[in-house]
Amino acid sequence: MLSHTATRHNLLALTEPGMAAFVASLGWPAYRASQMLRWLYQERVRTFADMSNLSQKDREHLTSTCSIERATDVHIFASQDGTKKFVLTLTDGKQIECVLIPDEDRLTLCLSTQVGCTLDCGFCLTGTMGLTRNLRAHEILDQVLIAQDHLEADQRLTNLVFMGMGEPLANLDAVADAVTRLTNQTWGLGLSGRRITISTAGLASRIKEVAPLKVNLAISLNATTDELRHQIMPAANRLHSLQALLAACRDYPLAERDRLTFEYVLLADVNDRPEDATRLIKLLRGLRCKVNLIAFNPFPGSPYRRPSDAAIDQFQNILRRGHVDAYLRRSRGRDVLGACGQLGRIEMPQVPVTLTQIQTRC
Repeated sequence: MLSHTATRHNLLALTEPGMAAFVASLGWPAYRASQMLRWLYQERVRTFADMSNLSQKDREHLTSTCSIERATDVHIFASQDGTKKFVLTLTDGKQIECVLIPDEDRLTLCLSTQVGCTLDCGFCLTGTMGLTRNLRAHEILDQVLIAQDHLEADQRLTNLVFMGMGEPLANLDAVADAVTRLTNQTWGLGLSGRRITISTAGLASRIKEVAPLKVNLAISLNATTDELRHQIMPAANRLHSLQALLAACRDYPLAERDRLTFEYVLLADVNDRPEDATRLIKLLRGLRCKVNLIAFNPFPGSPYRRPSDAAIDQFQNILRRGHVDAYLRRSRGRDVLGACGQLGRIEMPQVPVTLTQIQTRC
C-alpha cells in the first residue's frame, strides 16, 4: 500500500517546466511557478503554511494534495577540526552522507550522488557497499538545503564538490538537474558554476557531457599504469583504460582560463614511488591541469596504508620539478570518518554527536 506522502505530488522533485505545468493545471497565474520555487529553494520552507504570499485556500489545497519531500532525520557528527558530517535518512529509509568542510575563507560541502557506489575502488569505503540506488535530483539538492539549515549566522557555502558517496557521472542526469537548480539566479540557490566541481573515477564516455554544465571537472586518476589501476580501481579500469580516459580528458573543451583537476590518492608502497611520479608527469604532458594529492585515509578492513610525510613530500616535489602544479589536499574530518574515501560507515565510533529531528507537517 502507498504511504501517505507517496500519494501526494512532491513539489521539490519538479523541474522548472514541471512546476510551470503544475501551476497551470491549477489554473494559477504563470508567475506562481517562480514564486513557489523561491519558497522551496531560497527560503527552504518545509510546510506550505509558510508560503505567506499564497492565499489561505491555496495553502490548504497544497497541504492536502502535495508534499515537500525532504530528509526528516539528520545526524550530525562534529569533528575536532570543525568538519561536520551529516547522515541523512531518506524517505525510503536509505541513508547517505555529506560533509561540510571549513577551511580559512572557504566553506565547502561535499555531496553524495548515489546510495553506495556503482564502482569498487579499493581505497574508498563507499566502494565496499555496492550500489543500492541513484539519488534523485531533489535528494542531491536537499543535502545543500540541510547544510544551509545548520549554518551559523555569519557562514555561507562558498563551494560545492560532487565527491561524496557514489560516481556522479553514473547518475549524470540527476546531477545535471541538481546543478541547474543550484545555479539558477532567479529562484534557485544562485551559486556560480565556477564554485562547483564534479568528480569522476573515470567514466570517459560521459566526461564530455559535463562541459555544458559550466562547472569544474576533477578526474580521480590514482595510478599511472593500467595494471596498477586495474588492481586498485578494477571496475573503472574495465570500463575505460587509462589511455581512453586521458584521451577523453584531452578532448574536453576547456574554457580559456580553466584547467582540469586530477586527484591522486597516495597509497603507501603502492602508487607513491618516485617512478610513479615520473610516469604521472609524462601522462599529463600537454594537458592544462593541476594535481591534488590526497594521502590515503584509513578505514576498518582496508589493506592500504597512509604514506609517510617524507614519501608524500618527495612525490609532490618530483611533480613540481616536472612542471606539474601539485597540491597536497589536507584531510579533514578523519575522526568522524568524514574524510575523502571514508564515507559510508553509518555505525560510528564514539565521537561528539548532535542529533537533530526535523519533522515535516505536510
